[in-house]
Amino acid sequence: MMNVSTDAQKIEALLSRGVVEIIHEESLRKKLQSGTQLRIKLGIDPTSPNLHIGRAIPLLKLRDFQELGHQIVLIVGDFTAVIGDTSDKDSERPMLARDVIEENKKAYLDQAGKLLDLDKIEFRYNSEWLGPLDYNQIGEHADQFSVADFIARDNIKRRLDAGKRVSLREVLYPLMQGYDSVAIKADVELGGTDQRFNLLAGRVLQEHFGQEAQNIIIGPLINGLDGRKMSSSWGNTINLTAEPADMYGKVMSMQDGEILTYFELCTRVPMSRIDDMRDLLNGAEISPRDAKMELAKEIVTLYHGADAAGKAEEAFVETFQKRNPFLVEEVVRREGETYADALVRTEIVSSKSELSRLLDAGAVSDTSTGEKYDTLPDTPGATLKIGKRRFVRFGDS
Repeated sequence: MMNVSTDAQKIEALLSRGVVEIIHEESLRKKLQSGTQLRIKLGIDPTSPNLHIGRAIPLLKLRDFQELGHQIVLIVGDFTAVIGDTSDKDSERPMLARDVIEENKKAYLDQAGKLLDLDKIEFRYNSEWLGPLDYNQIGEHADQFSVADFIARDNIKRRLDAGKRVSLREVLYPLMQGYDSVAIKADVELGGTDQRFNLLAGRVLQEHFGQEAQNIIIGPLINGLDGRKMSSSWGNTINLTAEPADMYGKVMSMQDGEILTYFELCTRVPMSRIDDMRDLLNGAEISPRDAKMELAKEIVTLYHGADAAGKAEEAFVETFQKRNPFLVEEVVRREGETYADALVRTEIVSSKSELSRLLDAGAVSDTSTGEKYDTLPDTPGATLKIGKRRFVRFGDS
């Protein structure tokens, strides 16, 4: 058994970083402070060969638990993958063939190993206990829930209201995920906001079978590169299997408004640094581009190592900033400033005299229309090319 750390700062970070809800927080806090080794459960259905950084958020939380000395139990849902969880879907999932599940399962474990010490993890396959269940046992489990509970879920209600089909096999999924917690005697289960009903099902069934109900840590879902929820179906993901340069470039293409969220959820950069970054961005003392470069390097380092991250950064700068410099920097003017003042402060230009020379030379233009400016526009939202290599978008604080 590993030694369990009760370090107060680490416990606080564990319970606060990237957490939407804890059921029940004080109970879990006392268990963590007691030094008792807890069994931390995460279930992953191998429905795709690729994990993306959104799906890796709970893996990072597992790593936090692992570093404190707790026992990680990773459940590969080889049985539940056949059913398919529709908690985050507005339609049925197709049933998967067993050979596809087996291939995906191996790929999942290879990718999980980028974040977790696999040698210290207890791996279980839920076909071990779900496969042998008979109708009497399934009926006993189902009796703990009502149809009203199931159809009250937002995504199910939307589908029913829209006249879309909801199959009875979907009703079984929460029972199966819940029984997983009984089978492995989970103390804590991790999951996303879309899985709240399934996570609570574990507590219900554990109490039914005379076990102490697990605590639950619910984490957020992140948006993908296009601003919609990150999903392989929409092609807006950053996959863990991506090559370093590709991973770096995709982070750079994300929307500026997601920078701080990605720092908190997808890295383990200290929260103090993220708070500093928030202040710098809000004060326009760092450009979103530079913040994203720091973020991209952190994410690539996490999955590929520091050397690969350094090379990916060099490749990005060479390819996009020198050859194809279409990187737009947000320039926000402070109260009492003109945009000319803001351009000098952010070092887009060295001085107002340089800006005047660029305007006189026709080197300041609108990126959409190509119109050349002889005076600087005073228009929030304007996107300009300044000189040969700088692209800026004007904003207001």
